[in-house]
This record gives sequence, structure tokens and C-alpha cells, in this order.
Amino acid sequence: MLSTNLKYLRKQHNLTQVQLAEKLEIKRSLIGAYEEGRAEPKLVTLVKMGQVFNLPVDDLISPDLPNSLQSGSSKNKSNVRVLSITVDSQDRENIELVPYKASAGYLNGYSDPEFMEELPKFRLPMIQGPGTYRAFEIKGDSMLPIPSGTVIVGRYVERWQEIKDGTPCIVVSLQEGIVFKRIYQQEKHTALRLHSDNPIYEPYEVKLEDVVELWEAKAYISTSFPMAEISLDKLTSLVLDLQQEVKKLKVTK
Repeated sequence: MLSTNLKYLRKQHNLTQVQLAEKLEIKRSLIGAYEEGRAEPKLVTLVKMGQVFNLPVDDLISPDLPNSLQSGSSKNKSNVRVLSITVDSQDRENIELVPYKASAGYLNGYSDPEFMEELPKFRLPMIQGPGTYRAFEIKGDSMLPIPSGTVIVGRYVERWQEIKDGTPCIVVSLQEGIVFKRIYQQEKHTALRLHSDNPIYEPYEVKLEDVVELWEAKAYISTSFPMAEISLDKLTSLVLDLQQEVKKLKVTK
């Protein structure tokens, strides 16, 4: 029953009717009508629902979807992601910040509303738009010149197939935890290949079945400013100019 399944999935993803309507690009009143069985969505809307919940249309109209997901019998079990979010007083999604110290706990609490509620929250109006955003503090030098301690703001990726090769992403996986890398899709679509911007680090693969979440990097926040690069020729020129200035001062004396 679509009406029962839609309401169940919306609550599992912690979405309000308004938020789901925005993702589906329809009126909120239609969500209520679908959940109460007073109307049936068009095929194009059903397809969008499948994309939002990472489920095929057949599963959306399954007569026993809640039980099949809870028992793990769904054939798409590995693709089901229950994304917990928080909203402000105006029902707008927050950007939750996952500090590096909370990274380990995030793997256990990413779908736990109580864990998410305890994370710091903020908003960036200049990048707010369709989709869900989250921020992660990174550590290490594998993505230099972006330094350790930088906060990466990412948009949640519902379909990893839509990500272009070379896109910087936060990858949350059972294998590696939380890492910031450029991702490349493998031809057989069984794994993602992760590349560092720092060439001293070798690329490696993460199995798709181990990927919990994928966040496309949209912005970063850092308290460290990049050092200006001065070439040897430029440095030599500066030294010569200083020597000329010194000579002029000696002559004037």
C-alpha cells in the first residue's frame, strides 16, 4: 500500500511533509493526500519518490514494505539509507557539524536522532538549496593544499551513479570511516576508487556495499590561510632590488 509505505519511509528519513514535498517538487497538500489514500501520484512522482528513498518503484507499492525492510529481506537492503536530520524553529534543515572527535561515534549514530541532536548546528544561506547538507572536520594532509582541521560542507548524494569522476566527496564507509577524497567510479560498479590530492598517497578502493553515506563537497571553512608561493626567480629579483636600494642610500650619504 503506497499510502502506508510513504508515511513509513518519510518518518524513517525524519522528513516533514513540507520537506518531502520540496524534494519531490510538489505541493505539501499532495503528500497528505497520498498518505491518506485520497490521491495517487503520477508515474513521474513515483520515480522521484524512489530516488529520494533509494528504492525501486515496485518496492514503494509493496504490500508489506515496513516488515521487509525491518527483517532485512528487501533485495535492495544495502542501498537503504535512513538519514537522520534536524530542523530549526522554522522547519528548515540545519547543517550539522561532525567534529573529528565525533567521527567514530558518527558511524554508530548517523541514523540516531538523539546523536544528531547533540551535534553543533549552523546555517549557510549562500549554499542552502535543494538537498541535505552536513559538515565534517577533516584531519591529515592527504588533501593538501586543503589543510588539516578544515571543515568540509557537503550535500547528501542519494544516487552515487550521478557523481562525476574526480568530484571531491566526504565518504562514510564501514571500511575507512570518514574520509575526504576525490572519487572515481569503477567500470563494474562494485567499488569506488578514492584519490588524494596529495600525490604521496596512493589511491585505494572502497566496496560499494561498505559505503554508508556520500556527501558531495560544496564548500569548506578554514582558519588557515594558504601561504603565498614565491619562486626562486622572484626571490632573487627581490634580493637584487634590495641591494640596489642599499647602494642608493650609501651614495646619498
